[in-house]
Amino acid sequence: MPRKASIQKLSNELLKDILDHIEADPERSVSIDRRAYLSVESFRLPSPPRPSQAQDIGNFRLACRRFADLGIPHQFTRIATRFSRAGLQRLEKIASRPNLAKHTKRFSYLIPFFYVEGRERVGELLHHANGDLQTLDASFFERKAEAQRSIVRSGEDLRVLKKAMMAFRSLQHVQILRLQDEADRSLLDYLHENDGAALRLVDLKWTPACTHALRTVGEALAEARSPFTRFSGPMMNPQSVLALKKAIPHTISVLSERLTCLELHFDDPVDLNARMKDLSPLFKLTFASARNMQAVHIGFPSRQPLDLDLEEIFHHIHWEKLRAFGVQAWRLSAPEIVSLARRHSKTLRGLRLRDVQLKDGSMWKDVLAMLRAEMELLDWVSLRRIDYSSHFDEVWGDSMEVPDYPPGGASDSDEEDDFHAHVDLEDDVFESEDEYSDGDSDERSNADTDNGPDANELALSPDTPASLPFCTCSRSSFPTTADDLGDNGRFVVYQQRKFWEKWVIGRCPEHT
Repeated sequence: MPRKASIQKLSNELLKDILDHIEADPERSVSIDRRAYLSVESFRLPSPPRPSQAQDIGNFRLACRRFADLGIPHQFTRIATRFSRAGLQRLEKIASRPNLAKHTKRFSYLIPFFYVEGRERVGELLHHANGDLQTLDASFFERKAEAQRSIVRSGEDLRVLKKAMMAFRSLQHVQILRLQDEADRSLLDYLHENDGAALRLVDLKWTPACTHALRTVGEALAEARSPFTRFSGPMMNPQSVLALKKAIPHTISVLSERLTCLELHFDDPVDLNARMKDLSPLFKLTFASARNMQAVHIGFPSRQPLDLDLEEIFHHIHWEKLRAFGVQAWRLSAPEIVSLARRHSKTLRGLRLRDVQLKDGSMWKDVLAMLRAEMELLDWVSLRRIDYSSHFDEVWGDSMEVPDYPPGGASDSDEEDDFHAHVDLEDDVFESEDEYSDGDSDERSNADTDNGPDANELALSPDTPASLPFCTCSRSSFPTTADDLGDNGRFVVYQQRKFWEKWVIGRCPEHT
């Protein structure tokens, strides 16, 4: 009589393959110079696992001790912790179990807006809201406000963070992300629309929340001598970074020495130029200390590009190992871009110039000519929504928001290169949002157009394919010089910038 097959007789390798079909291998990552790297690893915000997926992994681990051990990496390689009593309690439990903590490689800290002390009277606000907020429960917000005050005053978050960072000896990547649930979003929308009497009763601020998170996480990482090398902050506040500089100046220098990858996006446009100029010495200290930097992204709000010299932030620093570089929403001159690219022409493989607006007197063709002629290793370049500064002001000068689509429009059908077809992506791909939001469904798409779902993505992923073969046509229509690119020095349209991206890296615009 044949013996019955048993799943327990399968090898560990086969069982890991089965787990990979439930959830992608958490040990896989994208190379830092690949076109997907910063999208997947940094600015693609963590999403809650699907209930069925989490349940399947949990049930698998309950079967026996062997299965429990095999399933640990799928549950604990990436840890996302809310700033809340429950979130901190869970983090402490994980940190207290070395067999779990040793697998953690990415830590995401999810921070809500902080209530302004004395303005937490949500009950009164709801009473005067004339039914606009009738679905909200005042006690929910009151408990949250009380918990925030208690955690900050007791220092419970700093204690737990120090314990966790000490336990996460394989930690590589730290993220600080802004958190909103549906109730928070409804309340914030109401406050934004009724900012008079409403703000006297209830006020929520991101600046103190961001400041507190940066300070506590920074202290915990420094004290633990964490091995992390990558930091992401997609919703940074200039005031918070300035406050951090004053609170823990030595810590910043120590942590910067370990960095190989830094991605920062500043979302507050108020006095942006002045505040970033105040941060210039801190950027110099950080970048000078980070001698092993391999990837950098610094971005600003698309609706208000930074108007500051590039070297006010980068200080003519040369990184010998830099492989990917990106900036977003910046008014620059052609010589500024050329100078920085030229410093890294021997190592740079990816370049993003998203929402860069060239100043009067500069032309994009001069930038493109240098990139094509001198960037020896460049695999991809992203020019999404580039333009000329004067044209940008004419079109969007009086607008509070810059839409995802360009003037004249572009559709997904304009896009010829399929994102996933040319990149070995980590299966755990999440669409970017402004904030991490519990309960929101993720919409997946390969579209990479100026009006597609990735149009406002913060990450340093390119728009040009990195692995398409060169065509063998005669390229009779392929421009030989930048003068033939059709740059009129006034504005850039979608089809133009897509053509330019391919021309820079030597790809035929007709067959790629």
